Amino acid sequence: LDIIGEEGVYAALEAHSAELEAGLAAAAMSAGVPVTINRIGSMITPFFVKEAGLPVVNYDQAIACDTRKYATFFHAMLENGVFLPPSQFEAWFVSTVHDANAIKATLDAAKIAFAAVTSIA
Repeated sequence: LDIIGEEGVYAALEAHSAELEAGLAAAAMSAGVPVTINRIGSMITPFFVKEAGLPVVNYDQAIACDTRKYATFFHAMLENGVFLPPSQFEAWFVSTVHDANAIKATLDAAKIAFAAVTSIA
């Protein structure tokens, strides 16, 4: 609780969350994996959509996402040392502990994980 009272904490948290969002989007695009990334502050969720740019803002759109691709992504991330929520429908939470090195490690793992997703039909 002492840390959140320090000046600049929320600005740094926002910056790291935005960097994660942009890096995930770039990695997915580079791998040719269509995703929609929803983020509010430090909560972020990538959805594996059928076509890049499709919005996910309601239940029907969420359940239309490819949970099998998320599962492949999840396991590849886990194999590369990044622990994510196991369900496509859970948010990731970026915290003040997630510094630039943690964000970089996550994005490095995501590049590998998105490549794994391209290997499934």
